[in-house]
Amino acid sequence: MFSEREILEIAIRMEKNGEHEYRRAAGELSDQTLVESLEWMADEEREHGNFFSGLLEELEARAKSHFGEELDAAFLKDLIGGSSLSLKTVDFNDVESVAELLKIYIGFEEDSILFYEMITPMIDNLDTRFQVERIVTEERGHVKRLKELAYA
Repeated sequence: MFSEREILEIAIRMEKNGEHEYRRAAGELSDQTLVESLEWMADEEREHGNFFSGLLEELEARAKSHFGEELDAAFLKDLIGGSSLSLKTVDFNDVESVAELLKIYIGFEEDSILFYEMITPMIDNLDTRFQVERIVTEERGHVKRLKELAYA
């Protein structure tokens, strides 16, 4: 079973991985519009990671669970087993175009949305739930922005 702590740790790693990947890609590209967009995305991911880190700190201070019951380990392991949620980094040597890279990042964002939508109903604190739902909305905005860049 996964505890709230483990779920928050996964969320933090997902956001840190996203930030790292977007910054790394921005450093490799020359198109200024794309670089600025990826840097913006990295800043967004950092903010999301900070939010989840704050929740983890609150959890440690309270030493009790928001989510009540633990999640079924097999279900969460299946979800995390996907390439994006497993937090693998992109090997730029295997990416043949900027469009392909953007599609990979769209997948990262869509996986994040799936994960957050899955955990949101399990959050008892309404303010925390609202904040996670806000992050989902932001992640959807990230998908839209990446799609606009990929298909421009």
